[in-house]
Amino acid sequence: MRRSRLAAASLVLCGLVCAAEPDIQQLKTVERSAGFRPTRNFERADARLAAYFRCYFTGKLELPESYNDLKLRKGTQNGCVVDDKKYDVFFYPIEAVASGHTPVTHSLAAASTERRSMVVPHEDFHAQIDGLPDRIAEAAATLVGFVTAAAALNEAPADADLFLGKAEMVNRAFDRLSAVYKAARRGAVSRHAALEEKQRVLTALQRECAQVSPKPRSFNICLSAANNAGLAFDHTYTKFYPLVYSVYAACGKDLKCTVRQIMAAPRKKREREVAAYLGTQ
Repeated sequence: MRRSRLAAASLVLCGLVCAAEPDIQQLKTVERSAGFRPTRNFERADARLAAYFRCYFTGKLELPESYNDLKLRKGTQNGCVVDDKKYDVFFYPIEAVASGHTPVTHSLAAASTERRSMVVPHEDFHAQIDGLPDRIAEAAATLVGFVTAAAALNEAPADADLFLGKAEMVNRAFDRLSAVYKAARRGAVSRHAALEEKQRVLTALQRECAQVSPKPRSFNICLSAANNAGLAFDHTYTKFYPLVYSVYAACGKDLKCTVRQIMAAPRKKREREVAAYLGTQ
């Protein structure tokens, strides 16, 4: 029954965009061999659902630690109704949202093979690590998404390594601007000086990421948006990526070992407790 549902989803997918290999059923096979429990994600396609349109925004001198602390409104395919003169805005047409039964959206079906092959195991891995702190869970799902996709495509997991570089760039910029904004709130620097430093840091980050070669095939090496909203959003994924990558490296870059070690992390604990556990693996 499960196989027939997956096959039907693949046929509908082909009706939408004629998805390239590996199809979703292939990705699910790799997931199972790596130790994933089955999910009901991507068992059906919904051609009427283009994407999940979200508008994240925050103040010009505000830098939340993660997407959870960004302001959020629903968007449309035309973008966001948010004053971008007052706020830093990131418009995100999301291809999939981890729910345990998320469908194949039109944008996911239309995505490149590399992007689709990363998104599917990323969302499926969220179901395996429910209860981990969000920033650790996002880093872990991102890493496992890259490595599972590479296994399904029978390729080296180059994007897993490239994202480590992005994480280091984003985390440096985040720490610098976080310190600047705190100084501005204390009155140690003026608003004008803080905004000037913000522009310098973001411009330098965009210049640095643009020089990365080779380019990743399944993610944007630069910020989702070159402002505080994009930086805070990406920081959710990058903050603990070097830590989970160290687990992957300690496993000899073996997918099954990496999945097992991350899935064994304590649940419903504070970030520092989970990070301490992962740091010993």
